[in-house]
Amino acid sequence: MARPLASFHLIVTIATLLTVLGLVMVLSASSVEAYAGGGSAYALFVQQAMFAALGAVAFYVALRLPLRFLRQWSFPIFSLSVLALVLVLIPGIGSIHGGARRWFDIGPLSIQPSEVVKLTLIVWGAHLLASRRGAQLKDILVPLVPAGLLVCLLVVLEPNLSTTIALGIVLMALLWFGGLPVRLFVGIMVTGVVAASVLALSAGYRSDRVRAFFNPGDDPQGVNYQARQAKYSLADGGIWGRGLGQSRAKWSYLPNSHNDFIFAIIGEELGFLGCMLVLALLALFVYTGIRIALRSVDPFLRLLTATATTWITAQALINIGYVVGLLPVTGLQLPLVSAGGSSLAITLFMFGIIASAARHEPEAVSALQAGQDGRFSRLLRLPVPEVYTPPSAPRKAAPRARTERPRQPPRRQPPADRRRRAPESRGTSSLRSTRAWEPTYPMPHRPVKRRTGGGSGT
Repeated sequence: MARPLASFHLIVTIATLLTVLGLVMVLSASSVEAYAGGGSAYALFVQQAMFAALGAVAFYVALRLPLRFLRQWSFPIFSLSVLALVLVLIPGIGSIHGGARRWFDIGPLSIQPSEVVKLTLIVWGAHLLASRRGAQLKDILVPLVPAGLLVCLLVVLEPNLSTTIALGIVLMALLWFGGLPVRLFVGIMVTGVVAASVLALSAGYRSDRVRAFFNPGDDPQGVNYQARQAKYSLADGGIWGRGLGQSRAKWSYLPNSHNDFIFAIIGEELGFLGCMLVLALLALFVYTGIRIALRSVDPFLRLLTATATTWITAQALINIGYVVGLLPVTGLQLPLVSAGGSSLAITLFMFGIIASAARHEPEAVSALQAGQDGRFSRLLRLPVPEVYTPPSAPRKAAPRARTERPRQPPRRQPPADRRRRAPESRGTSSLRSTRAWEPTYPMPHRPVKRRTGGGSGT
């Protein structure tokens, strides 16, 4: 852990292990249903593998993206993702699956814009808050909070309450790590919980899930069927599990076993030890994400890494929580493990951004400048990360020595009306160069050329 690139290697390892585990479990959990539906037993696995390959490419692209480019295009890409949320609601453009209009069907692939907007909101929100450090409260809340509420409203109209909850977690994490006062943060959080409760009780299927959670013994063949079958699967696995591919629940006993309830199949086939392996990888991810955020000197990377870690961890805990019966069923997927192409590719891209942040730690930058890339970095031909230089305060001019100068006639002053300037609103001059929609904000990063000589890397 004392090595300069330890955080980078941990993120790559965690992403690889979770993705491989997810591919194996999706193949095991979906083969029976896919074959019973008249197709190939490998149909869902092939689709998941295609998105995993696409996510691997996205991971590599994220490693090579300069931070200047990432920040400069954060708002335009966020705007496009919001436009996609609007277009998916239009009949004839968005596709309906399971009673919800959430997808764009492009050939054999289905893309879910609500998954993309999680990523774009994190990147743009981190850039916005990092650019407005020390600003007034109004400048912190606007336009981040109105944009977040608009996105949540569009996702609710699909309808998709689970993704709305994930977006709410992202927005609250941005505000918390952005330095919002605790009293105001608690007020916004309470308002969000109340709104989520109202939405959960407003629709029939959502209210049925809440009722099933508070009455687990009622209607075992109806609203409580899926939750009870998940617990039976976990109990059937025991400590060691029944063995890989030997699940009984996947034989049409547990609906959505390859997606929302894949953790139950892991518990049945790999046992308690397999579940603990997943939890251990998540705990290691939390530790690594916090480590990267604390060691980063760039405020943008600190906000982005902390928010992304909170989002991925909270989504995983919610999924595991409703599988084991601690939370109502929401439909949030287990990141990198559950079947879901858009979610897998977007999450891998976010892991790539976190890995890039790990390479921007001060010790990692020093080591990479000295040529201590490591085999993995040399294999991928990754560029040397940019050095962060904090914006310096304006320096006071040094007093000059008094010298005898010939007197000059006084200059003619312009009229008073010409010397007047248009009044600026409070905070306009300080925030003019940090508006979210302008590409000319200050970004104190500069590329560094690699040194050929050796070095200690410290």
